Amino acid sequence: MSSDQELRVSKIQSGTVIDHISAGQALNVLAIIGIDGTGGEEVSVAMNMPSDRLGKKDIVKVEGRELSQNEMDVLSLIAPAATINIVRNYEVVGKHPVERPAVVTGVLECPNRHCITTKNEPVDSEFEVLDDGVRCAYCDTIIREEIAAHRKSDTFRHSGAARLFGQVLLKPFCPWVVRRGYGLRLDR
Repeated sequence: MSSDQELRVSKIQSGTVIDHISAGQALNVLAIIGIDGTGGEEVSVAMNMPSDRLGKKDIVKVEGRELSQNEMDVLSLIAPAATINIVRNYEVVGKHPVERPAVVTGVLECPNRHCITTKNEPVDSEFEVLDDGVRCAYCDTIIREEIAAHRKSDTFRHSGAARLFGQVLLKPFCPWVVRRGYGLRLDR
């Protein structure tokens, strides 16, 4: 953003800014990191913002929370061009692009109800990361769409987020999101 443009979303004191998300993917990013608006987090969402790099992009700012490596690994599946900025005391102290791992372990649930990972066995799910999705290492089931809906419910902080957004995102109006100027704010 050039210096002559106004700041559309205020700075955060400390937390995480996820920048360079593909346009229209911000709500999936929130789902994948377990934010559904009921946990009390302060979240700013800007969608379809101008970007020199992507044409249009989404931005998510989460006050008071830094993403874990597991969250960044899964985030890379739906936002491979994203940049993670760690903010402390209003200053960016760390900035790095997400990196797609070769394998994601214990983070996603296999949709195949006959897969050993969905039974009461002491086996963590494991998915090989493909160019266009992920493949279960145990049963070869491939997930190409709605990866956020397959997030394990006990992996991150808010268990209902992936199911909630997995069902709601395709609808034209999401009651958890209220338009505020150019950005979006989560309300509940």
